[in-house]
Amino acid sequence: MDRVVKRRGTRGASSRAIPAAGEEPGSANRSEIMRDRIAAAIRSIPHGKVSTYGAIARAAGYAGAARLVAAVLKRSAAMPWQRVLGSGGAIKLTGDSAIEQRIRLEAEGVRFRGRRVDMKQHEFKFPASQIRRSRRLLP
Repeated sequence: MDRVVKRRGTRGASSRAIPAAGEEPGSANRSEIMRDRIAAAIRSIPHGKVSTYGAIARAAGYAGAARLVAAVLKRSAAMPWQRVLGSGGAIKLTGDSAIEQRIRLEAEGVRFRGRRVDMKQHEFKFPASQIRRSRRLLP
């Protein structure tokens, strides 16, 4: 069965389709590569620093795929999930999860300005050598 999942929320990418994991022999490998790149970018954020969903997607080579970062975080364990924020340093989680994220960040020494993290002081800038420029690059 040739089922595909369309990516949404990216400029000009709605016409591109990514095969659903496990549907085709090569699609699972591609999905694993995507997840591994994103997970590696998340794990590279040091203690006391934060980054945004979009910056992580760019560092992994998937510019415009911030929702994919959220999906990887949702499905993965043992990741520093608290260091990933929305644009401008906003906590995008809700309820108890948002409170826990703020407490974890404050325990790491991250300071807030109101409801947002002070991004000037705590934003992690990915090194240019780590940022993958194209989706066509293979590890």
